[in-house]
Formats: sequence, C-alpha cells, structure tokens
Amino acid sequence: MVKSQIINHKSQTNYNSKIKNSKGFLGFGICLLFIVCNLVLGNWNLSFGEDKIIAIVNNDIITQKDLNDFINFTRIQLRQQYSGKELESRIQAMKLDLIQRLVEDKLILQEAKRLNIITDESRINARIDEIKSGYRTDLDYRNALKQQGLVQADLEKKIKEQFLMFNVIEYRIKSRIVVSPSEVTDFFNTHGNELQIPEQRDLEVISAGEDLSKATEAYNSLKDGAPLEEVVKKYAFLMDVMNAAERGQFRKEIEDVIYRLKPQEYSQPVKIDSNYYIFRCRSIVSPRAQNLIEAREKIYTYLFNKKMEEEMGRWLDELKKKSYVKIFQ
Repeated sequence: MVKSQIINHKSQTNYNSKIKNSKGFLGFGICLLFIVCNLVLGNWNLSFGEDKIIAIVNNDIITQKDLNDFINFTRIQLRQQYSGKELESRIQAMKLDLIQRLVEDKLILQEAKRLNIITDESRINARIDEIKSGYRTDLDYRNALKQQGLVQADLEKKIKEQFLMFNVIEYRIKSRIVVSPSEVTDFFNTHGNELQIPEQRDLEVISAGEDLSKATEAYNSLKDGAPLEEVVKKYAFLMDVMNAAERGQFRKEIEDVIYRLKPQEYSQPVKIDSNYYIFRCRSIVSPRAQNLIEAREKIYTYLFNKKMEEEMGRWLDELKKKSYVKIFQ
C-alpha cells in the first residue's frame, strides 16, 4: 500500500540510607559485596569507556554501554516514524531523563523475573519483522543496526525486555484499572464543549517513483486537466487513497503539503525518502462538536490512560522505596 510508506508509526532517585529492617540490611549487604567483588576482580570499571557504571539497581548495574545501546535501539525504532533533524530532536529530548528511565526499566524487569513473567517468542519475531519492513532490503536493515553499534541479538534482547515489561505492567497495573460509564458521562458534561471532530481531508496519493522529471511531467498533465486514471496508467504509477483526520497522523513533510491543498487541487511532486508523491485533495469536512456517543471512546481512553499513569507512578515509587538505587551521574 502506498500510504503505508508515508504514515507515521506517537529527578534522580536517591537511596535512603536508613535500613528499616534486617531483610533490607541483608539485601544491601549482599548487593555491596557483589559490587566490591566485581570491582576487585576487575569485571567493572567505574571510570572508563562503555564499562563505566552509571547506576546500580539492587544486584544489577547499568553501564554506559547500556545507555548507549538504549539510545541506539530507540533511534532504530523511531526511524519508522521520523527522520533527519526531527528524529535527532526527539532523541535529544529523550536523553533528559534517560538514566531515570533505565533505572525504572531495570526495576520492572526485576519484578518480571520475581513473578516469573514470560513472553511469547513469536511476538518478538513479529516485532523484528515489523522493524525490518521499514527498510528496503535486509542489507539496509543490517547496515542500520551496524551503524548504531547493534547486532541482531541486541535487538532481540531489547524487544524481549520491552514485552516482559509490558506483560508485568499488564498484570500489576493495567488489568486492575476500571473506568465506569458514569465517569465518562461526567467528563463529557464538564468538558463536552472542548471535544470536537477535527477537520478531515479525503485524499488521493500517487506514488510517482524516483524520477523527478517523470513525476513533474505527470503533475503538469494533471494540472492541465488530464484524467487521473489515464495519467496513472500512462506512467505505470501506483495510486491509493487516504484520510487525514488530525495533525500528527502523517510525516511532517506530507502534512505541510496536504493541509495547504484546496479541494480538487494537486500538489507538486513531494520527495519522501527515495520516492516522489503527488497528492490530490478530494474533499474537506469542516470540524464540528462531538456528541456523547461519538466522544465516548476517546473519553474512556483518556481517563484510562490518566489512571494508568497515576498507578504506574505510585507503583514505581513503591519499587524504588524498597530497592537499593544509586546513580553516579
């Protein structure tokens, strides 16, 4: 499908040194002994390169390599949605609280291990296939991994960890959250005037290949009134339809074009990756207020996610309070 090529796929914790009971003291002692032994044996290096320890979480460590791998893994995933400066700006924004995120991930993975949570290997393979589909060839995919200092095993490990965290959160948090119909109705009665169906645009998209001169020639024919079907057939282009329901649904370079189009107007060829695309706006539906039936699902999702975020925060705070966490930078 043509449109699948252009759619987007959206405080440091300090250790409380007051040991409250013998179990906590014993856990701290084992952890400290574990760390000291490894330092003496030369397994860890607190100061240099990728072996540098940046955090300790109970009996696990987080190294500079873990931090680098996480950034590179995230870049591989975000590449399906963003590119160029926008991709790097999102990576930079993510770095602000990245160590805290790694600590929380480690705590969740430790909880998954304690609860004997497992994940389905087929889901891991499916996710890898999805990532691969964002590259033209298997060689491109492997080169992208190599550029980020990753190999297939690194990717599999990270994805497995993601699913383990998802499963433990599903078990401990998500499955216990309830949003009642009365909560949805109350929210609508209070905020109904803020809920609108945004402007919607019905569009045709023509994949015009890699030849700019050919794409421009086709655009000029269309602008002069040539029937769309005939032009597509003449140049052996591909055509699809899509609906733009809200901002952020498509890549920025696409939205910059389609939201300027008037009904029945064609865009000039737009280069996305290695291909050129021509867009035609078929119709525009103006925004309007939603009724309760139309807004119910969106309100439910908002309230559910709000409760989920609150419960996640409380749960992570509890895990941190009963854990040994030390951050070195």
